[in-house]
Amino acid sequence: MGIVSFRAHHMGLSVPNLDAAVKWYQDILGFSVEKLMEIPPIGAKIAWLKKDDFRIELFEKEGAAPLPEDRKFPNRDLMTHGWKHLSIEVEDPKTALAAFKAAGVEIAMENVVDGRAMGFIRDNSGNLIEINQIGTPLFE
Repeated sequence: MGIVSFRAHHMGLSVPNLDAAVKWYQDILGFSVEKLMEIPPIGAKIAWLKKDDFRIELFEKEGAAPLPEDRKFPNRDLMTHGWKHLSIEVEDPKTALAAFKAAGVEIAMENVVDGRAMGFIRDNSGNLIEINQIGTPLFE
């Protein structure tokens, strides 16, 4: 049960260009802008995006270090500690990956794991997003 009861609220993501990232998450994954704001004491612009019950908080901070190249590849990213990726479920991963590719989205990996198609795309900042089939069990 853990120490406290909870449910996931949102994930935060630092991006080099807030406007471009907001547009990507709207156009590619269907998120809508819930709120735009700034936090002057830390010099950050923030966009809260929402899709259904899930939120992403995007941060743009001048002078932030770029995403390391190894973080853009699923297998190499495991060599750096920290959060790895966002995972989303779709009806048909092969069809979804083809649609992402046709829209100009970078495909980081296409694979079949335990007989199921899956893959990874990159957002416009290089961050990894895993694509799985709805209802795919984590373990069998």
